[in-house]
Amino acid sequence: MDDTYKTIAGRSESVFTEKRSKFIAIAFPVRTVAQVKDCLEECQKKYYDARHVCYAYMLGPERKEFRANDNGEPSGTAGKPILGQINSKELTDVLVVVVRYFGGIKLGTSGLIVAYRTAASLALDEAEVLEKTVDEEVSVMFEYPFMNDVMRIVKEEGPEIVGQSYDMDCLMSLRIRKSCMPRLRARLEKVETLRFQ
Repeated sequence: MDDTYKTIAGRSESVFTEKRSKFIAIAFPVRTVAQVKDCLEECQKKYYDARHVCYAYMLGPERKEFRANDNGEPSGTAGKPILGQINSKELTDVLVVVVRYFGGIKLGTSGLIVAYRTAASLALDEAEVLEKTVDEEVSVMFEYPFMNDVMRIVKEEGPEIVGQSYDMDCLMSLRIRKSCMPRLRARLEKVETLRFQ
């Protein structure tokens, strides 16, 4: 079961020049479309005098949520090549913005594709790539006398405890790597009075 994905640890940047056009590429780690919008706004403010602020992003471990934007460049010459670099490096939860300052010499469609692809690739090469696990959460409720049984399973299986409360019953939320969840659930199911929330 493939339950890992690759993303970047932090922001990275590079500059690429082609026929006096300057391409500033910035890669951002993002988790949501809202974060994408914040990063885009930041770039549009910082590079307000640039002719084009093109971008592409990929979100989620399944890599199903993505978008590419040419921002006024000929269709398919900016956003798609940027997205292509994210795909070729098998990354997700990443936004790459490429800002273009026009240098007076037209690059043509093939020249633009190469320039945007190269700029995006250089920014991603600068980034530290992390491998993360796809995690799942489960919440369990049990009576207090069974605390030791549950804690033994937690200690042996190693899930992260993301929340716990002790009122009349004990409630515990656990997060563990997706491939380890069936075994954790199977062991917890054997604890008397335990209920999944």
